[in-house]
Amino acid sequence: EVQLVESGGGLVQAGGSLRLSCAASGFTFDDYAIGWFRQAPGKEREGVSCISSSDGSTDYADSVKGRFTISSDNAKNTLILQMNSLKPEDTAVYYCAASLLGCGYEYDYWGQGTQVTVSS
Repeated sequence: EVQLVESGGGLVQAGGSLRLSCAASGFTFDDYAIGWFRQAPGKEREGVSCISSSDGSTDYADSVKGRFTISSDNAKNTLILQMNSLKPEDTAVYYCAASLLGCGYEYDYWGQGTQVTVSS
């Protein structure tokens, strides 16, 4: 059974940090690009960051560049999103997803999400 399980969300004050984890199982983690997405209430889901399986290259949304860092631990089948200097507008449900084709392509598997709330 394929599973992506996010953890690490919570409530933090503006300027604070959170570290999200995405534990993957049931598929060959090394073969997939893994991305983070978020969806705030009343807004469309947006891509936050992605890491490629082919060369480890990373992409970030402009809104999080310089503040968020994506990394993967292939030995543990885990994806990390380190979020620093958080802002209230970062408040959203954060999801991880896996794509066999790569970052920016259709995503095959999705997690259930973890809530991040940043207070002002």
